[in-house]
Amino acid sequence: MIDGKTALFGFVAHPAKHSRSPKMHNLSFDYWHINARYLAFDVAPDGLADAVAGIRSMGIAGVNLSMPFKQTVVPMLDEMTPRARRIKAVNTIKNVDGRLIGDSTDGAGVFQDLQNQGVNLHGQHVMILGAGGAGKAIIAAALDYDVASVTVFKRQNQTYAQVAAWLAALNQTTPIAMQIQPYEDAAAMLRVAKASDLIINATNIGMTAAGLPVTPQVMAALTPSQTVYDVIYQPLETAFLKQAKAQGCTVHNGLGMLIWQGALAFKFWTGKDMPIQAVAETILN
Repeated sequence: MIDGKTALFGFVAHPAKHSRSPKMHNLSFDYWHINARYLAFDVAPDGLADAVAGIRSMGIAGVNLSMPFKQTVVPMLDEMTPRARRIKAVNTIKNVDGRLIGDSTDGAGVFQDLQNQGVNLHGQHVMILGAGGAGKAIIAAALDYDVASVTVFKRQNQTYAQVAAWLAALNQTTPIAMQIQPYEDAAAMLRVAKASDLIINATNIGMTAAGLPVTPQVMAALTPSQTVYDVIYQPLETAFLKQAKAQGCTVHNGLGMLIWQGALAFKFWTGKDMPIQAVAETILN
């Protein structure tokens, strides 16, 4: 029941009406009998400053953000968590007495999902395909999960040097070995894939067509000892996952990332664990 004490949370994006976040969080509030509701707010790109002012002035307890706001909101915040500072982007904000604290739970959602499914990340050699928004969040989050190395494959476009410099700076803060390779270097991709324990596709290749984010030679070299993760969850089984499974790999789609990034946000706001199983059973309905 909504009353004068009901806390308001929301999803801020453009567009926003497609979001599954209201279903996830309202189910979780109900599970814990928390007097709170979660709504979707479609905010035009030039309306972000007004929206943030509204969060402060109206006492909105917390929000998630998506495109195009994850980076542009940063100067409007009072504080960021370490993983958000690494990528200078946030997808979650908590309002503490008018002080806005930003966090990035997207990348951590991948590793929380893997841990929840019994994958031991300690000492793992991780290969990440793509360094866009999702890729950078995953790269930054990997530093918190005791992996041995992270090798990123990125196309040699106008942002390659910028990402390479960012990785070099991260290397100064961690004992985890981090490097970047050109996506176009097929030999390097094959060599790194053979040596990797976990391969994560953070590109959108396979979302709208049956393409593969790696070469046929890489696909043929995959073995049952490897775990393959695709951040895409529509379709639930991309061509990449289907072929990796045929090679005997353990495979995971991005539905777990979607749920766990929400679970981490819910924990950030409430201190409570999201009912993962209940959310998983309803999220696609």
